[in-house]
Amino acid sequence: MNAVFTNGGSEENFNPPASHDSTTDQGPGNIDKIRDILFGSNMRDYEQRFARLEEALKKESSDLRESTRQHLEALEAFVHKELAALEVRLNTERDERSESQSTILRKIGEVESQESQAKREIRNDLLQQSKELTDAIRTKGEELVALLERRAFELQHAKTDRTALAGLFNEMALRLTDQFKVTG
Repeated sequence: MNAVFTNGGSEENFNPPASHDSTTDQGPGNIDKIRDILFGSNMRDYEQRFARLEEALKKESSDLRESTRQHLEALEAFVHKELAALEVRLNTERDERSESQSTILRKIGEVESQESQAKREIRNDLLQQSKELTDAIRTKGEELVALLERRAFELQHAKTDRTALAGLFNEMALRLTDQFKVTG
């Protein structure tokens, strides 16, 4: 007698043994046979499913690992590209600042040079004016000395002699007192 068992969607023909020996049904090997008869197709089905699941997990894990590697490589390339761009930008800014700084230093140098030139010109002007003023003072001094000498000379010649003045006063006094007699 043949029986058909359905087990998880798979059908199996079951052919029971032709004779049932009471001696063969009692050992531990019989239990394995019975278990194999009852669950054998399910176990093989589960083993196949586990094998497929294991293969699928391995494939998914491998795909995930590959995808992660590609993403990390892309991220690394992006970071390197961004760092290179940042370095270029920083170098450009540094160069611009250096150029700006050198321009400022050059302008400061020009201003200092102009200031130094202006100071020299002012000193030269002051020196020149000082010389001119000194010469003018010396000239005026010499003129004053000459004028004073001339006036002193004029006073020397224009002044009355002391003895002549004394004689004149004496004569006047004698005349006022009528003691002065003019002879002849």
